[in-house]
Parts: sequence; C-alpha cells; structure tokens
Amino acid sequence: MRATISLGRVAGVRVGVHWSVLVIFVLILVGLAGGSFRQAHPDRPAWQYWLASAVTAAVFLLSLLAHEISHALVARRNGVTVQDITLWLLGGLARLKNEAATPGAELRIAGVGPLVSLLLGGLFALAAGLVAAASGSGLAVEALAWLAGINILLAVFNALPAAPLDGGRLLRAAVWWRTGSPLRATAVATAAGRFLGWTLVAIGLYLVLVGAVLSGVWLVVIGWFVIAVATVEVGQARLRELLGGIPVSDAMTPGPVTVPAATTISEFLADPRYRYRHSAFPVVDGADTAAGLVTVRDADAVAEPERSSTPVTEAMVPVDDLPTPHPGDPLARLVPALQAHPAHRALVLEGNRLVGIVTSADISRVTAWLSSSSAWRKRTL
Repeated sequence: MRATISLGRVAGVRVGVHWSVLVIFVLILVGLAGGSFRQAHPDRPAWQYWLASAVTAAVFLLSLLAHEISHALVARRNGVTVQDITLWLLGGLARLKNEAATPGAELRIAGVGPLVSLLLGGLFALAAGLVAAASGSGLAVEALAWLAGINILLAVFNALPAAPLDGGRLLRAAVWWRTGSPLRATAVATAAGRFLGWTLVAIGLYLVLVGAVLSGVWLVVIGWFVIAVATVEVGQARLRELLGGIPVSDAMTPGPVTVPAATTISEFLADPRYRYRHSAFPVVDGADTAAGLVTVRDADAVAEPERSSTPVTEAMVPVDDLPTPHPGDPLARLVPALQAHPAHRALVLEGNRLVGIVTSADISRVTAWLSSSSAWRKRTL
C-alpha cells in the first residue's frame, strides 16, 4: 500500500495518506451529519452538523495515526526498523523492514496499539463527561462520545486473536514463546485470521440479505482483507523457514555493473553497458563506496534538456533508503525489507564498500532451487 500524499515525518517515521482514506472520511462525514448528530439535535443549522462531523472524522483519523505511531515507536525501541506508515481505507498500516527478534519484542510491539486506542477512548469519554457537566448536551458532547466509542471498539477489534490484527501478533508471540517456533506461531495466528475473515464475510452476507447492505458490504470487505493478508503472512513465514541458514552471499550477484556518481543522466542512458540486461544499477562514489541505486525509469523521467547537466545522483535512491545487508547476514531476514521496498533490490555492503546486489529475482531463484533440491530436502530431514 503506497501513500498517495506524503504528510512528512512524525517521530522520525514517514507518514502518508492513501487516496482511499477519503472513503472513511466521507462515510463518517455523511453518517454523522445526516444521521446520529442530526437525530440527537434536530434543530441545529445544517452547517453545524457538517462542521462537527468533519472535525470528528479528522480527529478519528488522527486517532488511527496515533495507534500506528505507537507501534512504530515501540518497534524501533525493540530493534525493528519502521519504513513508513500509511493511512488507508481500512485504517492504518505500518510497514516494518524486519521482524521482532524475540516473542517478548513481538508482544510489546503488538500490545501497545490496542492500549493506545483504549487510552484514547477513555480520554474522549472523560472529555465528553466534563463538557456535558459544564455546558449540557450538544454536538461537542456527541462528537466526543462517538470518538470514545469508536476508539474503544477499535481497541477491542484489534485485540481479537487473529492475524493480521494486533491480537493475532499477541497470539503469535504466545505460541512462539511456548513452542520456540516462529513458523508454527505464524501458522496458528494466520489460521485464526482466516477463520475470523470467513466469519466476517458470512456475517456480512447475512446482513446484505436482511437489508443492511452498507454494513454487510463493509464487513465483507474487512473479512476479505483479513483472509488475504493472513494467507500472505503464512506464505512469507514458510519462505523465511525455507531460507533458514542461507547467507546473503549465496543469493547476491557479486561485482555488479556500477555507475560512477559523476556520470550524467544522458551518459548513463546512452552508455551500452547499461542497456538491455538490467533496469537498475548501483551508484558508487570513489573506491566502490555505495552512494545509491539508479533505475532506468527514474533516469528517463528527467527532462531531456536537463539530462546532460544532471548527475545520476539527482535521480538515484540514496543508499540510506535502501536495504544494505552484509554478505554474512541471514537471507531470510532480508526478505521482508526486499519485498517492502519499491526498488525490490538490496545493496550488499562490507562497511561502505559495495560487494554485491540482491534482487527479488535472486530470492526466487534460490527458493526454487531449495524447493526442488533433493540434497537440501535430505539435509533438513
């Protein structure tokens, strides 16, 4: 899920909004302005309903962001790198470059989200009570009460023991701690996730049949998302298990073709060494010191009149924004970062010196060999 609009950084983490978040905003706006707010206070001017609903929807989105930021901060304290956070149709999504190293870290990262939502729910409920005591009932009290209820509901729903919800992470941590096997823990959590997903789909279809079309369709969408993500997660866990014990050096392409940092865009696009075989190349500065990665597509996006005066460093992805494993690092740990990064490539470094490159195709090649190799199957028996 890629952000459509970047909101900058919050606590050092890139935050963005996908266009589909407008669906949430509009649903809340219309539902409150034309529904509960108007029914609770029917004699107000129309603009007050719409203003109160818009502010309430915006604060709810900030509550979702607070939930995800809490995950990101605790993840960072536990050695997990957070790539970015995106608000979208079904809430928030924090992308992690690597996984928690221990069940305890997994427990802390997963548990903080529902706790923050529960705390926000309590604070909004307290604020609603204070405002009601000071000035009586009104749209402000209705808005605060709604925010309290929705945050508590969010906390409870996320605490359900089913992946990819936070409760699924808690279940995974518990099974991992009990069995010592992260793969088995993932299998249990994702099986619970698929069960929950199909249950939500069934309930949603029933609601559609009895006439509650909007609520029913919404549950079907959520259920289908839970099923899809749970299925992907168990596949990724099996992949990491398959790659267990394999170092990055076994998958990388050593001594890749590189582009000197002083090369201009026009030189890069015209040089026959950079044609046909690959679509991205490491950029080096000095004695094989990695500077970044430039793609043919990004270089081609530079306006033609500017290409002769623009160095490739202006179009490259900086090395700090790329996965940069050491040759001896476990290949399994690289997989999530490689899948999450838009370039789907990692520069393999020894210090700052470039020694190789790993692509998603390299991972597929290694996994295909491991899956079909009788020698490997005997080694694992």
